[in-house]
Amino acid sequence: MTMPHHALDITLTRALTPAQLHQAAKTMPIAANHDATRLMAVVRAKTPDKACNRLRHQMGGRLPIDVITTHYPDPQGQILLNVAFPPTAHAHLDAAAEHAGQPLHLFVQGAVHRALVRHADEESDRLDRALQHLLVGTIPSQLLAALGRALTHTTGAALC
Repeated sequence: MTMPHHALDITLTRALTPAQLHQAAKTMPIAANHDATRLMAVVRAKTPDKACNRLRHQMGGRLPIDVITTHYPDPQGQILLNVAFPPTAHAHLDAAAEHAGQPLHLFVQGAVHRALVRHADEESDRLDRALQHLLVGTIPSQLLAALGRALTHTTGAALC
């Protein structure tokens, strides 16, 4: 049986120097974004979780890794998030999870999910308020035309 490969995104706490990037690439093939604050790696492992752990083990001492995420969603549409919390934060999370009667990973997963839902709701409300403000002095057809122009100019420059 062949071992699958997993594409992982690495978010760094600070940009790498060219020398640091070169040194890290000796350990494992990686690709960097334009400012060397995000990297991409492909890691062989049985599961995405093991791939994240392998990457953190091999590169953790060489890179200022903040977060590792799977690049592609799993069949349920989920992205795996691998965060190494400082000991104090880990202890607080552990205590809160124990108090809630949940394993740590489920407690953190639930907290992240609730925060993302709250953020999406707040963003939706903000956009609704902004749209209502625009509609006060504009008829819908004018607003739609302006939106079309803005999207054409914004996305036209980003097309490859």
